[in-house]
Amino acid sequence: MTFGSPHLTYVGGPTLLIEWNGLRLLTDPTFDPGSTDYPTGAYTLHKTQSPALAPEQLGHLDAVLLSHDHHFDNLDHAGRDLVSRVERVLTTTAGAARLGPNARGLAPWDEIGLRAPDGRPLRISATPARHGPEHGDRGPVIGFVLAWDGDTPPTSGLYISGDSVWYEGMREVGERFRIGAAILFLGAAKVAAAGALPLTLTAVEGVEAARAFAPATVVPVHYEGWKHFSESRQDIEATFAAAGLSRRLQWLAAGQPTALRWPDSPPP
Repeated sequence: MTFGSPHLTYVGGPTLLIEWNGLRLLTDPTFDPGSTDYPTGAYTLHKTQSPALAPEQLGHLDAVLLSHDHHFDNLDHAGRDLVSRVERVLTTTAGAARLGPNARGLAPWDEIGLRAPDGRPLRISATPARHGPEHGDRGPVIGFVLAWDGDTPPTSGLYISGDSVWYEGMREVGERFRIGAAILFLGAAKVAAAGALPLTLTAVEGVEAARAFAPATVVPVHYEGWKHFSESRQDIEATFAAAGLSRRLQWLAAGQPTALRWPDSPPP
């Protein structure tokens, strides 16, 4: 039995609508307008772009996949309002305790199943993430792998990195799962109060992830729309081109449902 490729609609930042065999899943909801500031005790985040879609344009959501709830660039004010009204939110154990009864906390490698309208089960696995350099983690954060039980040939998973740098935990994802496509949170985010090192994937680390997950399609997100990103789409494109991996990238046009370019065959 085969399960096809998902359709992705890029909303902006880390926010992506995933439609796959009748299930509709949303990653890290951010729906506030551009030019919004988010002051904290140590720093202020500044949002530079408005979302391509408003929450009311999304329709029914079966679940929100929330990598973490404690940073505004992954869950802003409007996103928090949406999360309060969704039946099911999957997130970190710490985040679930803060968000309320509709949130379920997952530790890395925990699994939960969702059934498609036709009854077929989608397995959602939480994956490890490290939101910054060693000894400078801004977490906790989780990623996700989505894979259909009973898919033949053996399932190729859809991986969502969440906010993470490249480290052994992300590498283990590729060792445990056949990854058909990797949605990578890039942009090399930097916040002065957290130090000089990036808190999310650099373009160079994105190349390392692409090699580890070969031949998976790489979908960049969370590289624009906020002032604290230190690398742009142009940096990502140039780095992948220098590595001879440009063909592995799939860029999404904001607000437009796009069929994911699934590899012809899963990794061996």
